[in-house]
Amino acid sequence: MTSKLDQLTGWLKERKITEVECLISDLTGIARGKISPTNKFLDEKGMRLPESVLLQTVTGDYVEDDIYYELLDPADIDMFCRPDPAAVFLVPWAIEPTALVIHDTYDKMGIPIALSPRNILKTVLKLYADRGWQPIVAPEMEFYLTKRCEDPDLPFQPPVGRSGRQETGRQSFSIDAANEFDPLFEDMYDWCEAQGLDLDTLIHEEGTAQMEINFRHGEALHLADQILVFKRTMREAALKHNVAATFMAKPMTGEPGSAMHLHQSVVDLETGRNVFSNAEGSMSELFLHHVGGLQKFIPELLPMFAPNVNSFRRFLPDTSAPVNVEWGEENRTVGLRVPDSDPQNRRVENRLAGADANPYLAIAASLLCGYIGMVEQIPPSQPVKGRGYERRNLRLPLNLEAALERMESCTALERYLSPKFIRGYVAVKRAEHENFKRVISSWEREFLMLSV
Repeated sequence: MTSKLDQLTGWLKERKITEVECLISDLTGIARGKISPTNKFLDEKGMRLPESVLLQTVTGDYVEDDIYYELLDPADIDMFCRPDPAAVFLVPWAIEPTALVIHDTYDKMGIPIALSPRNILKTVLKLYADRGWQPIVAPEMEFYLTKRCEDPDLPFQPPVGRSGRQETGRQSFSIDAANEFDPLFEDMYDWCEAQGLDLDTLIHEEGTAQMEINFRHGEALHLADQILVFKRTMREAALKHNVAATFMAKPMTGEPGSAMHLHQSVVDLETGRNVFSNAEGSMSELFLHHVGGLQKFIPELLPMFAPNVNSFRRFLPDTSAPVNVEWGEENRTVGLRVPDSDPQNRRVENRLAGADANPYLAIAASLLCGYIGMVEQIPPSQPVKGRGYERRNLRLPLNLEAALERMESCTALERYLSPKFIRGYVAVKRAEHENFKRVISSWEREFLMLSV
C-alpha cells in the first residue's frame, strides 16, 4: 500500500516542484520555517527548528528569561517538524515551481510540542473524536485593502481602483465597489483555486475598501490550514497590484473592525447527524449547552480571539462589533448569532474573533468553549431579541491586560489545555504589550506636546 509520504513525493514530482517551503505557524500566526530544494526535502522528510520559535513575539523578541527557561530547554534545543501530507499547497506566485508544506512539531521522544498552535487545535479535535463527534466550521475572513505606505506613522488610506478614484463612504454589499479591484481578485481566485482553497463568496463589507471572503464549511484543521495559506495569498495578490491587504482587527480610525466569524456545528461521527438538533428539528440540549459553554469561557480565552492591543479597538463603543457573549437567533448585535437554517444545518456563529487572530488558536478556543459546555452541561442565558449592543451582563474584558489576567487565572481550563501553553501564550502576549507601551503614539504628540 502506498504511504501518504509516498503520495506526497509523487505529487511533488508530478508537478515538477523545485522548492518546498517547509513551515509551521507560530503563536501569532506567522509562517516560520525553511525553504528547501525538493530533493533535500524528500531525503530528509522533515526539518528541525529551535523550540524558541514558538515563544517569539510579533516583533521578533522573546519572553522574559525566567519564563523562557521555565518553558524551554536552556540549551535552546531543536524540535522535530514532520510534514503533513494532507497540508500541501502550491505557491502560484513563485517564480520557480514551489510548494508549501505545513509541518507538525514534536520533541525528540515523538511527543507533540505543547506550544504549537496546530497541536492545540488537534488536541481539541481529539476531545470531540473521543466522544464520537466531529466539529464542522465555516470561517468568514474580513480584511481591508489600502494604499501601500512605507511610513507606519501615517494613517492607512483607501487604495485607488480601476476608475482611478479612491473609494469614499460606506459601500456595504456594493458589486460595483468590489469590481473596482477585479484584476486583483481574479488573481486571488485563480491562485486559491490552484491551491485547492474552499472559497465561497466575496463580499464588500461595511468599511471603506473592506472586503470579506467566506469559506465553505468543512473539517476544522483543514480550514485552519487554509486560512493560514489564504492570508499569505491575499497579501501577495494585493502586492502584485500595488496595494496592500491587512488583517488587522482595527486598521482605520472611524471605520469598522475586521473579524474572523466562525460558524460551528457538531455532527455524530457514526450517523452524520447534526447533534445540535433533535429528531423533530428543535434545538437539542447539546446545542444549548454548547452555547452556554461559549458564553462562560470565551471571556476566559479572549486573548486567543483578540490577541493584540489593536484587537480591543474593535470592541470600542459605537462600533459594529458585538461586545458581549449574549446569543440570539438571526441577531447580528450579539456575540453569538444563531442563523436561520434547517435542523441539519443548525449552527452558532461566533462573531467575536478578530481577523488578526491565529486561525488554529481561534478555532481551537471556540470549539473548546462549546465542548466544555456540552460535557459539563452549562445552560445558556435567555436569547436576546432586538438590539444587544448595550447588554452589559455578559461583557468582555475591556483590554488586553485584563484579558490576559483572566486567562492566566482560569484554573478550569487546565483540565483541557496544557498549562505550559497557557503560560507561554500569556507570556508572549505580555511581552508584546510591554513593547507596545514603549512606543509614543501620534495622538500623544498631537495633543500633549504643547498643551501640558
